Amino acid sequence: MSDQHHAPLATAHHEEERTPTTPERKVGFLPIETNWFDRLFISVVIWIALSLFWFRFLEPAGLSIWIANAIALVVAFIIIRKG
Repeated sequence: MSDQHHAPLATAHHEEERTPTTPERKVGFLPIETNWFDRLFISVVIWIALSLFWFRFLEPAGLSIWIANAIALVVAFIIIRKG
């Protein structure tokens, strides 16, 4: 009889399988998982809402819409970078 039962199997020795590493997702302040395009879309929606609010309530008081645009630009930058 052959000595097959006592010989170590060549396939029995496995190295730890390396799982492909995925880059860690940056966790931002938005409560949902987003990519850069989602954050851009959210920024545009906020810009439109702020502009409509500004036209209705603040522009009749004499404040220029350019102030709202500057605020929306800063908010968009923050959302896209940190969100």
